[in-house]
Order: sequence, then C-alpha cells, then structure tokens
Amino acid sequence: MARPGNGHVPLPGQVWAADTGLFGSYGKHYTDAAYLAWLADKPRESCLFATAPDVVGDAAATLALSAPMFARIRAAGYPVALVAQDGLESLPIPWADFDALFIGGTTAWKLGDAARTIAAEARDRGMWVHMGRVNSLRRMKYAESIGCDSADGTVLKHDPNRPVQSWARHVLANPSFRL
Repeated sequence: MARPGNGHVPLPGQVWAADTGLFGSYGKHYTDAAYLAWLADKPRESCLFATAPDVVGDAAATLALSAPMFARIRAAGYPVALVAQDGLESLPIPWADFDALFIGGTTAWKLGDAARTIAAEARDRGMWVHMGRVNSLRRMKYAESIGCDSADGTVLKHDPNRPVQSWARHVLANPSFRL
C-alpha cells in the first residue's frame, strides 16, 4: 500500500494499491489536487485500486467527500476504491461509480454483519475487495472468509520483531490472497 508521504514507490510491474494518506502524518497536507499529482507518475497498469478520500467511521461523510473524486481518479487511469465506513449499509451505495471496495471503518463495524454483507455484494458485482488494518493472522483469515482479495496493515512498522512466519506460510498456501 503506497500513499503520499510514506516513501513507498511501486516498481514497474509490482502489484500495489494507493491510499490517500489522509489519516497518517501526511493527512494535514492532503488535497485532492496533491493526491492526483502524486498518483500521476505511479505505474497505473499494476495498481489494484486508488482509494477516494474517506472519513473514518462515517459513511455519509465519506460518500460526500469521495463522490467528487471517483471520476477524477478514473480519469487519471486508476481503478477507484470506495472506503466502506460505518453506516454504509443504511445509505444508497453508488456501485457504478467505483471499481473496488476497501473495507475500512471502526473495528466493530468491519468485523460485523454489515461489512460482511457489503463485501459479498461487491464480490457479486465482480469488484476487488480489500480490508485495511489487518494486523494479525486471525484478522487476515477473517478478511479472506468474507471474500476479501487483499489486506494491509502496519503491524511490521510498529512491531518489527513480531513473528510473521505463520502469515507467510498462510499467504504462500493461498496465492490468490494478497497481503
């Protein structure tokens, strides 16, 4: 997962995804124009998706913020991802306006029935489904169980001594899932 300000530069041919960086240290510098400029020189052909901006835990605010960016991200040549947030299940979901679903939201919401149902709908529509903040093998297996194609987390950044051999074995045994 690459985002403005994290220093990760995907190599040509390396499968990757883009995040706005709104909620990291870069967030105070975020603008839609800066995000699109950052995307401009990244390898489009190997990008799984580029997220539209979101508001953690608030689906209505996320849709208001991200809807204007869907077409702009697509026009830049990237599949666009809606970051699903708490309450999305109660709102009309503009399925035709985005290409991938990123399961975000609070922990309780992302592990609940609403996120599972929305993920299933996205899969039925042929969309890529991704889950963020996956920082354990247990969470990775959960993400797979609800139909996610990929996941990301920051566990190694914050706990580099954490043993992850079991994760690697699991991923190698399930090559269709991307971490």
